Amino acid sequence: MSIFKQRVIDYMEKEWGTYVARFNGLPEKEGLKRVNAMGYPSFRDLLAHILEWWEEGMTIVLAIAEEREYERKKYDFDEFNAGAVAKYKNWEGERFMAHFEEVRLKTAAGLRSMNDAVFGNPRLQAWLHGVIIHHAREHMLVPSRFLVEDTMEHEWAGYISGFTSMPPEKQAGWMKRQGFARFEDIAAHIIGWWEEGVRVIEGVLQNPSFEARELDVDQFNAELVEKYSLWKTDDLFAEFEKVRKGSLEFIRKLSDADYRHPVIADWLAADFIAHIDEH
Repeated sequence: MSIFKQRVIDYMEKEWGTYVARFNGLPEKEGLKRVNAMGYPSFRDLLAHILEWWEEGMTIVLAIAEEREYERKKYDFDEFNAGAVAKYKNWEGERFMAHFEEVRLKTAAGLRSMNDAVFGNPRLQAWLHGVIIHHAREHMLVPSRFLVEDTMEHEWAGYISGFTSMPPEKQAGWMKRQGFARFEDIAAHIIGWWEEGVRVIEGVLQNPSFEARELDVDQFNAELVEKYSLWKTDDLFAEFEKVRKGSLEFIRKLSDADYRHPVIADWLAADFIAHIDEH
C-alpha cells in the first residue's frame, strides 16, 4: 500500500474516528468556545461542514479513480458551508451522528478499495489532502497523538523540499506572504519554536504547575533569525531535520495523561501542528 493511501485511511480511522469522542471529553463551555472560534454556533454545524466536504471530495476522487468525467466547480466556500449546515438542520441528533459515522466508515472503506496506483494522481491527492488531512488541522479541537506525530513525520518532513522544489517565481510569491526576508530565516524560526515547545513540555513534566516564560514574539523571532544568520544553508537545513526528528522522538514518549494536560496540549497544537499552516 502506498504511503499516501495508508495515511488518508489512517486519518479517517484514527484521527476522524476519535474526533467526536475527543470533543465530548472537553468541558461543555470550553468545547463550545473552541467551536465558536472556528465560526460555527454548534459542534453539530461544524460536523455538517466536515461531512459535506467528505462527500463532495469523495465524489470527485472516485470519478478520478474510475477515469470518469466530473463537474469542475468554482466553489463559493461560504455558500457551500452554509448549505451544508442547512442540509442537516432538521435532522434529529442521533440520526445525524449515526449518519456522520456511516459516511466516515464508508469513506475509509472506499479509500481502502481503490487501486494503489491512482493515489499518485496529483488532483486526487489534492482533494484528499484538502478534505481529510488539512481539514483535520484546520478544525483541530483537541490535539491527538496521531495528528501531532503524523504532522511532524510527514508534513514537516517535506517542508524544506516542498519549498526548494518550487519554481523561482512561486518561491518569490510564497515568500512575500511570510514576513521573513529569506526561507532560511523561516527555517530558523521554526527550529527555535520547536525547541521552545519541547522546553516548556519538559518543564511541565517535571513540575505540573510549571509556567512558560512570557515571550515578546517579535523579539524572539528576531533573535532566532540572528542566531542562525551566519549558518550555511545546508548546515541550517540539516539542523532543521535534526531538531524535527528529536522533537518527534520526544513527543512519541509522551503518555496519554500528558496529552490531557492543558499546557502540553496547547503547545502540541500550536507549535507542532498549527504552525505549519501559518507558513
